[in-house]
Amino acid sequence: MTPEELPEGEIAVLGLAKSGMSVSRLLLSRGRRVYASDSAASPTATGNAEQLKTLGADATAGAHDLDRIRQASLVVASPGIPPEVAPLVAAREARVPIVGEVEIALRFLPDARIIAVTGTNGKTTTTALVGHLLRALGLDAVDAGNIGTPLSEMALREKPPEWIALEMSSFQLHDTPSILPDVGVLTNLSPDHLDRYPSVNEYYADKARLFANASDGSRWVLNADDAGVRTMARDVRGDKYHFSIKRQADAWYDAPTGWMILLGDLLLERDQLSLLGDHNVANVLAATLAVSVADMNFRSTTARRVMADALKSFNPLKHRLELVGEYDGVQWINDSKATNVSSTLVAIEGMRRPTVLLLGGRHKGEPYTSLADAIRKRVKHIIAYGEAGPEVEKDLTGVVPLDKLDFDFNAVMQRARELAEPGDAVLLSPACSSFDMFKNYEERGAKFRELAPGK
Repeated sequence: MTPEELPEGEIAVLGLAKSGMSVSRLLLSRGRRVYASDSAASPTATGNAEQLKTLGADATAGAHDLDRIRQASLVVASPGIPPEVAPLVAAREARVPIVGEVEIALRFLPDARIIAVTGTNGKTTTTALVGHLLRALGLDAVDAGNIGTPLSEMALREKPPEWIALEMSSFQLHDTPSILPDVGVLTNLSPDHLDRYPSVNEYYADKARLFANASDGSRWVLNADDAGVRTMARDVRGDKYHFSIKRQADAWYDAPTGWMILLGDLLLERDQLSLLGDHNVANVLAATLAVSVADMNFRSTTARRVMADALKSFNPLKHRLELVGEYDGVQWINDSKATNVSSTLVAIEGMRRPTVLLLGGRHKGEPYTSLADAIRKRVKHIIAYGEAGPEVEKDLTGVVPLDKLDFDFNAVMQRARELAEPGDAVLLSPACSSFDMFKNYEERGAKFRELAPGK
């Protein structure tokens, strides 16, 4: 679907958060008629609706006009909207096509070179690394998508970027049928979002949409250490490149020497990275391999040296194993972005000190029992809290000492301070969403950072 192939008539945009606002502005700037709505009547949604009205949209907060949605030529759904809500049901019943914000933005970025990254964990850091490396190589490159900046913002630029590091969630992939990146990256696969998907197979099916338009000329960067990734990509067309922290591959980590190796040449010693954990070594390998195979010019000795220097200057992203400080001999580590069990498992396995683990939030349907072995090795005490507290307590009682503290995050932090001794670490890696106590994981992480010094 090119811009010219967008259907005539009014386009309905569902959701007035960042992606809904951006795609509405993009459509309006191209002369399209837009009806934008949001079920929430929050100050943010109301203010955004008023802003869109000044640009020529018909926008409303607090309700959706189902009849109007049924008559729309196209529905653009924000990724956070579940498929079973009334507006999307109405659109499907009326056979109105439903796409996401990324699908629209791609139509207006025909010349952009795109490295798309998906996976259960690591996709945000890998996306940020890809963008960082491209910029280090002197390219006009941006990070967009699920990483926080809607892709439509790039299409709204007077001069769109040449390169885009594009993070794609499963929700976004579901509604982006035309995606065909220059390079596609699949970091790993494990169960997630089971509060929204009926089964893990349906979640994986959305991840597999990354490969929907694969051709013989496609290039894919894949995790050789993940059996699920290997299975999903087995019959996909195109050239496949693999990264590994366990064995030789196109990009791999040689543990005995401590070197990361890229396409047969030394890249960087692990000790020169400021990122914690083996999973971040995998993220670095995935990102450097993706950039290297995106263009032959990026495979030269000079390009590899530039990328190695750039990796030394890359700092951990906020809320992703972020060391916020060491107070009275105790490290406080913010991993608030760990909203599923597999991500928390990676965080625990990366710990090198006796750890007080803060675990809880809104339960997402996964059992916590798979954390038990790693907890026995690394964790001295668990503090379970929030809506998931009873589930955490049920699954992990007896593994190590455990306290359950319900919904007072100040009390959670105070108890962590009482339990932690010099030489220990306190790790916020919740394995849950934040929506029982906070508006998002960023707010949860910011509260952790604020309270960590204990002053």
